[in-house]
Amino acid sequence: MRLDGVVKAFGERPVLRRLDLDIPAGQFLAVVGRSGGGKSTLMRLVAGLEPATAGTVSVGGEKVSGLVPQVRLLFQDARLVPWQRILQNVGIARGPGWQETARTALHDVGLADRGHEWPFVLSGGQKQRVALARALVSHPAVLLLDEPFGALDALTRIEMHALTERIWRERGFTVILITHDVTEAVALADRVIVLREGEIALDLPIDLPRPRRESSAAAGALHEQILAAV
Repeated sequence: MRLDGVVKAFGERPVLRRLDLDIPAGQFLAVVGRSGGGKSTLMRLVAGLEPATAGTVSVGGEKVSGLVPQVRLLFQDARLVPWQRILQNVGIARGPGWQETARTALHDVGLADRGHEWPFVLSGGQKQRVALARALVSHPAVLLLDEPFGALDALTRIEMHALTERIWRERGFTVILITHDVTEAVALADRVIVLREGEIALDLPIDLPRPRRESSAAAGALHEQILAAV
């Protein structure tokens, strides 16, 4: 995935300023920054939800000019359809053999026995697991995570971190995580970039063994380096 000279402005207000970024296939990238720094705008450009004002965004060697089939998104709100059962939520696209692929996706997120239930009976963390299964059911090349763990309690957040990392390592897709949480970024990512006023203020590789201990001295040093750039 590449961004070449990407500019995004809303009227006279620039949000992204000539952004150049190369994201290798299979990388787990975290994008950190203050509110209004351009994080969510970057995600929307990669997903094809909005066009760039200038420059090009490419996924899989193809220029993005609309919705990208191989890109899926996971938001902070699970956005499940309340009048559909969990299996139907996961297989909402209803492609050939959708029930079997939806069951497999639910198994991957640890909810194999919940497909017949309704979304309202699930906890917040379980709803996010269903949303993750729905995003993964089509085997995307790129998964965009827009602060999907921010509303979860601390223990559930740790569980979702471990689940997301496991599935990413098994499947090898590219991940872009948008987050305000520097500790989360260091715990999950191969690389962290800091967006500040629409520009890359820091581009930092995270070379720590997995699974990671958030309290390690090495993680703490990276945490401080990122915070200094935010």
